[in-house]
Amino acid sequence: MLAAISSGCSVYKEHVPASDFYYHNPEKDIFAIGSVAVVELNNKSNYPEISADVTEAVFQEMQKRQVFSLKVIDQIDPTWRSLQIDADSIYTLEQIISMRKTLDCDAVLTGTVTVYTPYPNLVVGLRLKLVDLSDGRLFWALEQIWDSADETTQNRIESYIQSLKRTEFETLREELVTVSSLRFFRFVAYEVAETIQSQNKGRKKLFFVVPTM
Repeated sequence: MLAAISSGCSVYKEHVPASDFYYHNPEKDIFAIGSVAVVELNNKSNYPEISADVTEAVFQEMQKRQVFSLKVIDQIDPTWRSLQIDADSIYTLEQIISMRKTLDCDAVLTGTVTVYTPYPNLVVGLRLKLVDLSDGRLFWALEQIWDSADETTQNRIESYIQSLKRTEFETLREELVTVSSLRFFRFVAYEVAETIQSQNKGRKKLFFVVPTM
């Protein structure tokens, strides 16, 4: 998705302790969204049971930012299943209209856990997109892999821990994030939420573009 090439669609990126590969549509204002449905992520890893945990972590971290109202839609929810939509596909106009009416929201966040490996080398890969249900165009998209063995990721984990309130994790250590899957999911979700909130901050143009929808 993020490697695709199109014309007339510049990408802006602020330096934050998060994914290097995310996209904000410069013609769309994320902060103008009223409500978002977060659909439980698809899962292409060998651990399908983690979908709910990763989705919940992303939901909670985005909710903390108070950018828009959020609700989670389980994959088995009848309202979602009735739409019969592949979260990774490009939506048709009919699907956009159906989602807006059925889910009763302004935008939908869908995506996939592309890879996951547990301790001793925690790795999580995500592909996500936030779509405007008024016209089917992207607000935001992300594709990234977080590897706990990577030095850069370890440095970001340390920065993440330092950003937490002491009352929240008084005894938290960096090692816990790289050992506990749930802690690592929360770190990943924190970085995902940071890219969402970065739109209204300083921007730096990147040398890649993604297709509009």
